[in-house]
Amino acid sequence: MANHKSALKRIRANNSKRLANRYYAKTMRNALRDIRMVENKSEAQQQLPKVVSLIDKLSKKGIIHKNKAANLKSGLMKKINNL
Repeated sequence: MANHKSALKRIRANNSKRLANRYYAKTMRNALRDIRMVENKSEAQQQLPKVVSLIDKLSKKGIIHKNKAANLKSGLMKKINNL
């Protein structure tokens, strides 16, 4: 266990940030799951900008890597174009 006051504060801050990051990552995964389940092309195209925006925000904050974000968006585009 940490002894310094600043180390204890860092532990608390890291824990709260970890929980927030988990929430945002899980929200993104749920959005990806929902858009992948859609069979109608027009409906999927309506949902696409929201999901892409969410992925970009997480990439910008560093919650997911920028290459992972690019791969996710690319895969979504391919799936929707093949509907």
